[in-house]
Amino acid sequence: MREHYHEQLQEISANLIEMVKLTESAMERATRALLNSDLSLAEAVISDDARLDLLAQQIEDQCVSIVALQQPVASELRNLVGALRMSATIERMGDLAAHIAKQARLRYPNASFPTELRSTFSMMGALATSGVQKLASVLETRDLTFAADIAASDEDMNKMHRELFTTVLSPSWTHGVEAAIDVTLLSRYYERFADHSVAIARRIAYIVTGDLPSRSQLAENA
Repeated sequence: MREHYHEQLQEISANLIEMVKLTESAMERATRALLNSDLSLAEAVISDDARLDLLAQQIEDQCVSIVALQQPVASELRNLVGALRMSATIERMGDLAAHIAKQARLRYPNASFPTELRSTFSMMGALATSGVQKLASVLETRDLTFAADIAASDEDMNKMHRELFTTVLSPSWTHGVEAAIDVTLLSRYYERFADHSVAIARRIAYIVTGDLPSRSQLAENA
């Protein structure tokens, strides 16, 4: 009975890691679809989001079942509650990647941003993908050094997000209101994606140490 219980816990952990890796793929492909106005790739990202939704529901069902039948306590209960919260957040990250892909689809065959912002969105995509790659490492190894790296990357993302707001509000902006809205939405999707990575890293730190660090405390360990 106890062996089956631990197998269930391991399965939840494996499903979380799979969710993160699927999210990493979704963000990488969504960014490529955005940068290259690739309609077929955007459609693939959007349709594949259903797999993340399914895994999130599976994790929720597993956690509820274990809590009801096994009555876990202490660190095991902390792991289960953490898994519930993390799966919901990862599922939301997948939605954000899908939103980026939908924006690429909406403007196809045209680009969703002015040409001069291509390098900015390329960098935001790289930061988002790198952060979620490190998130997978944190889940697999529980090495909180990676968590600190995620917090540091989020600061870079926040800076780029603020710079884009300054750009679209500048008197020198000549691309109109629709383009300004597109750029603002895309920037927000990337910023929120990175923000969710930090939230999950904080949750893992809590599972490992029993203390929930602030964002600044997480970054201080970088």
